[in-house]
Amino acid sequence: MNTEENQFEELQQESDDLYIHQRIVVDPKQEPLRIDKFLMDRLQRVSRNKVQEALRQGAILVNDAPVKPNHKVKGGQVITLVLPSPPREDSLILAENIPLDVKYEDEHLLVINKPAGLVVHPGVGNRTGTLVNALAWHLSADKEALEKDPYVESPGLVHRIDKNTSGIMVVPKTDLAATHLANQFFHHTIDRAYLALVWGEPNPHQGTIEGNLGRHPKNRLLMTVFPEGEEGKEAITHYEVVEPMYYVSLVRCTLETGRTHQIRVHMKYKGHTVFSDERYGGSEILKGTVFTKYKQFVQNCFKIIPRQALHAFSLGFEHPATGERVYFEQPLPEDFEAVLAKWRAYLSSRKEKLEDDDEVQQTLADLDGRLD
Repeated sequence: MNTEENQFEELQQESDDLYIHQRIVVDPKQEPLRIDKFLMDRLQRVSRNKVQEALRQGAILVNDAPVKPNHKVKGGQVITLVLPSPPREDSLILAENIPLDVKYEDEHLLVINKPAGLVVHPGVGNRTGTLVNALAWHLSADKEALEKDPYVESPGLVHRIDKNTSGIMVVPKTDLAATHLANQFFHHTIDRAYLALVWGEPNPHQGTIEGNLGRHPKNRLLMTVFPEGEEGKEAITHYEVVEPMYYVSLVRCTLETGRTHQIRVHMKYKGHTVFSDERYGGSEILKGTVFTKYKQFVQNCFKIIPRQALHAFSLGFEHPATGERVYFEQPLPEDFEAVLAKWRAYLSSRKEKLEDDDEVQQTLADLDGRLD
């Protein structure tokens, strides 16, 4: 599989949308019947309790709208079952003993720190070595059985992070948690904040970027903004400059929606591409001087963080079992901190040079005054 196909597979994975797993068109002659009873006759190996819970969590829609368990199905209605992961012909996955950085875990869910470079979900070019393969091992109650048969049911995910983005993720451990969390992502009630190093200094320092996101019409590996809203899906990003550093800025981005590559594309659209983001042009020198030393400095920064400088910093949501609002933060990884330190040192030396230049100018002015 070539690089382009690998990237296309990643692009297909990176979305928080819900997927239709089943679609039922009700017979026009159907007599009114409670939807839970109606579905019990049509869904295999599913209990009535699971159907009712799915209805309560908004995973079952009638004519694209959630309904209550006592809804009466009528002829001609369209019923869809939506879940956070795409339907797969083969639900079995290889469980692999890959270490996970678990920040929190209980019987309902776990919160992890995903390192940059780790693919989240198996795809055509990444059948093994992914986060899901690691989760399959971690969540298995019988590790000894995996030694004999390492293939198990694939664990479900409710959101994803790009391969080369680091940071915090929540993973459900039960059907109830998966449905509840997916519903929160779908209705944008999840609090998500990212830290990004971007080229330039956004003006104003705080604002909102709105613009539908969709596949680029000429390059299928990219997403792009459709500002008129004629194509794509609604996307809203709130941003705030945390630390301006002349040619780059550390920015906090809060997601109102969770579209594929949303922050990367929105920041590029605003004119402040994410630093070292090769796919969207951030691995080119977009701001600064023409001096060779500066170019060498930036190239060294690219070597320190050879991936987009983007980190999922925090995540807040309603716990699916307790109803409590919980919040998690994950500090910046070493490569991100190192590149920030590099830019801070550059900014400091630049200020010192400017101050020295000011002193020289003042000395010359004083000398001119004495000569007069």
